[in-house]
Amino acid sequence: MLKKLRDDPDFIHELDFVMEKNGRIIGQNIFVRATIVTDDGKQIPIMTMGPICIANDLKRHGYGSLLLEYSLERAAHIGCKAVCFEGTIDFYGKSGFVVATTKGIRYHGLPEGMEADFFLCKELEPGYFDGITGEYATPQGYFVAEKYPAEFAAYESKYNRTMVPQFPRYDFPQPPAQAGLLYWPQK
Repeated sequence: MLKKLRDDPDFIHELDFVMEKNGRIIGQNIFVRATIVTDDGKQIPIMTMGPICIANDLKRHGYGSLLLEYSLERAAHIGCKAVCFEGTIDFYGKSGFVVATTKGIRYHGLPEGMEADFFLCKELEPGYFDGITGEYATPQGYFVAEKYPAEFAAYESKYNRTMVPQFPRYDFPQPPAQAGLLYWPQK
């Protein structure tokens, strides 16, 4: 999926993060442009993110929170006003995410009023969702398996699960010392 997403026109190359510790890739996060279609037909630009992940043996050591906070800071820096995505409120709520329906944003395909506690949002510009009600749809780039089933299956069958991808390194200004190097792959 990441391979296809990185070629998608809505993929944001400046927000493609890889976290490294002691020469080992331990986490990653990406951002993709998305929209909220308001009930009166307007399109409100937002971003979605993910997959965000941390190596299993390093979970619950703060790396996920560090990667998330740094990623959101960089997204805000380049002008992102809000982020919506699927996640667990127990983890992401600590970073200021709320269930999106509390902001008037519905998850695509669900009837109005139906609970979607897995669908979260965070305003990076306070008040960005004020006065808005509408629906979010997952960007098409995330539907790789559905759009390219044969190609996806062939790719997955050949993938070496122990392979570590090689990316050029680009230091961010003053990366958090406790995390090691954060960088993003370039196209």
